Amino acid sequence: MGKLLLVIATMMLSGLAQANSIYKCIKDDKIVFSQTACPKDFRQHEIKYQLGITTETDSDKRKAPDDPLQALLNKRTISKEKLLQLIGSEIYRLNQENSYYDILRASEQQKLDRKRYWQKQDENDPEFVKQVTEMNQYFDELQQLNQHSIDLLKQHQSKIEAESADESETYKTKNP
Repeated sequence: MGKLLLVIATMMLSGLAQANSIYKCIKDDKIVFSQTACPKDFRQHEIKYQLGITTETDSDKRKAPDDPLQALLNKRTISKEKLLQLIGSEIYRLNQENSYYDILRASEQQKLDRKRYWQKQDENDPEFVKQVTEMNQYFDELQQLNQHSIDLLKQHQSKIEAESADESETYKTKNP
């Protein structure tokens, strides 16, 4: 009986594993969606759904995009322009995250104020002051971590920009 349940559970899980991939089969102006691979006379796009994100890839072409992190891990180099772009986008993301923390802080403050109101506590109540202080300390620490990362990234960014400027000056003096 136990083996039968194990076999059934395995079959169900293998069916669920395939359920997150769907194939989009394209031929001329016809599009067909299938859970199995497309016939050879159709072009095939694989649609994957994982963790709430849907991605569609042309599975006829097996070319994977170059991931900058993988390039660094494989000790391949990426251009300075691309590195500057990646650093700039990370700085922007961290600034956005800090703005999001401000929004969350305001929301948490409102929750604490409502709780204090309904419990008929005074604004100077030690428990309320302690909760506000802990909340502010938590968000301050998160923002300080992000700010520290931003400062480091800006240092790297300015260092790379200075190196690029030096290289272009050297190139101009050698090749007038």
